[in-house]
Amino acid sequence: MIFKYKGVDREGKKVSGRIEASDLEEAKRRLKSKGIFYEKVVESSQSIWARIEKLRATDIATKKLAHLSRNLSIYLKASIPILQAVKLAKSQSDDGKMLDFLTSIETMLDEGNSFYYALENQTSFKLPDFYKQSIKIGEENGVLGDVLGEMANFLISQDRIVKQISQAMIYPTFIILISIAMVSIMLTVVVPKITSIFVQMKQEIPPLTQFVIDTGNFLGAYWLYIAIVILVVAIIFSIAMKTVYSFKYSIHYLLLRVPFLGKVIQTSELTRFSYVASVLLKSGVTFVHTIRLAGQTLDNVVLKEKILNASKLVVEGKRFSTALLNDRRFKIDKSFIQAIALGEETSEVSAILDNLASLYQEENGDAINIFLSMLEPALILIVGVTIGVIVTAMLLPIFSINLQGM
Repeated sequence: MIFKYKGVDREGKKVSGRIEASDLEEAKRRLKSKGIFYEKVVESSQSIWARIEKLRATDIATKKLAHLSRNLSIYLKASIPILQAVKLAKSQSDDGKMLDFLTSIETMLDEGNSFYYALENQTSFKLPDFYKQSIKIGEENGVLGDVLGEMANFLISQDRIVKQISQAMIYPTFIILISIAMVSIMLTVVVPKITSIFVQMKQEIPPLTQFVIDTGNFLGAYWLYIAIVILVVAIIFSIAMKTVYSFKYSIHYLLLRVPFLGKVIQTSELTRFSYVASVLLKSGVTFVHTIRLAGQTLDNVVLKEKILNASKLVVEGKRFSTALLNDRRFKIDKSFIQAIALGEETSEVSAILDNLASLYQEENGDAINIFLSMLEPALILIVGVTIGVIVTAMLLPIFSINLQGM
């Protein structure tokens, strides 16, 4: 819980701020231990929206974590102690939840705990395991500023990729929505009015036209049921992906088998693994521990399981590249395994992983750009063909009437 306080310090100056504690009494004890004579200590009130937000999501935004990491790295490299660095970061933030997060960190640091301990025990945000482990190693080896800088660069690159894809998908998404609306209006409004004319004229309707009419009638009569079915299926799918591991594994395996898309997914995952593993190795983490932590950052459970199973064999004395190669459940990119093998031979795994991360990131960026550039004309073609079929279906009876008139 976060409490607001007002009072005076040992020098008689008026002070105010926020402090984290499990209850009011603990907050008062902590203020006394800091030499603050409080006049008022109350729980920090939150708006209804802030409380809903706190319950709804605990993952910290990648951009926020990257920004904080970069600022702390700059302060630490300027020989500012971590506690003062956190206070500086706190003074520059105006986000309520981030203030609670930094207040928690500040309180625990002020009590003599390590930065890693503070990150591990705060309850405002859920932080990635690889991030916390990197911080731990950085503190132990006296390179916390460097590690925070590396983490900031990695998080920024990940955020940039996500934004690039999101922005590129705006136009295709707009086309899809407009297309669905146009086709729906034509099938449910325009087509019935035109076909009613043919019915009144007792004109024989061609098969293609009848198919379009039946489709329009079906959508017009059962659109609500169709929407409910789609919603229910989406909910069941989402629940199954979160609770049924075998189902999630199967879906992720199928995605990796899809031409082009599977390559993009695998390359993206290997980019993340390579970068995180490289940073962890530079921070002094053991190779086995590095594989496990970096493997945990993967989203695709097929690749994650392959990496984690290989890490178990490394503990038994086998090489990581050999363990990956012998796992037949899914064949990973051969160039990745060959690069890892070369790194193991020359004891330059960290440098190899760093190069792989840069190479894969560039390769994936090019692949995504090609895919998005092909997606727009493909969507336009699909929409054009669909509307063309509907228009043709409506024109066929007219042609039949003209031919009969001749």
